[in-house]
Amino acid sequence: MDNETVAGADADSGALGVRLNWLRAGVLGANDGVVSTAGLVVGVAGATASSTVLLASGLAGLLAGSLSMASGEYVSVSTQREAEKAALEAERRELAEQPVAELAELAGMFEARGLTPELAREVAEQLTERDALTAHARVELGIDPEQIVNPWHAAWASFASFVVGALLPLLAIVLPPTHVRVPVTVVAVLCALVLTGWVGARLGEAPVRPSVLRNVVGGGLAMAVTYAAGYLIGSG
Repeated sequence: MDNETVAGADADSGALGVRLNWLRAGVLGANDGVVSTAGLVVGVAGATASSTVLLASGLAGLLAGSLSMASGEYVSVSTQREAEKAALEAERRELAEQPVAELAELAGMFEARGLTPELAREVAEQLTERDALTAHARVELGIDPEQIVNPWHAAWASFASFVVGALLPLLAIVLPPTHVRVPVTVVAVLCALVLTGWVGARLGEAPVRPSVLRNVVGGGLAMAVTYAAGYLIGSG
């Protein structure tokens, strides 16, 4: 194992983890858009057959949900970004004040991962000469200084994924004829939940069947409850 291989291993695994986290977040955002909007429009459909009311309520739910997701993600990722920047600043200060101790610490971490003491020391020295902060940040903190999370990117991604998911039940409830709009919406939503459950399970390396089943049962229950509530209000 050469030092280039060791140096790239943490960077590659970290970058892959970031990409998978973004994909999972996108799938979850789309899933939330499907379930929340479906519950809303099916509930309204239980109370009224007006396409205008259904469209208005669906659009309101889409906008409210997507903006809420975006703002929540922005706040969450901003906090994470501030924590990462603080950790990097602390590491930069330690490297300036205690370079020998930091070098020994880095070598010790490589040795703990299975390298011989001699190779661990050589790798640590070469990485430190190249970019000490990046080496320590990747190995010790699990942070790539060149890939600090961006709260605006996270907010837009959450907004977009929610909108994509919400558009399915919204279109399914307003486009078909009145007498089949609820069954069409239910079938479309359940199919979408099967897909998001399957993708989410594969990305998380979890069993597919339980994930899909939870997704379908949860979404189906949400639509059943909101439709029943809307029907009772509309007929009252």
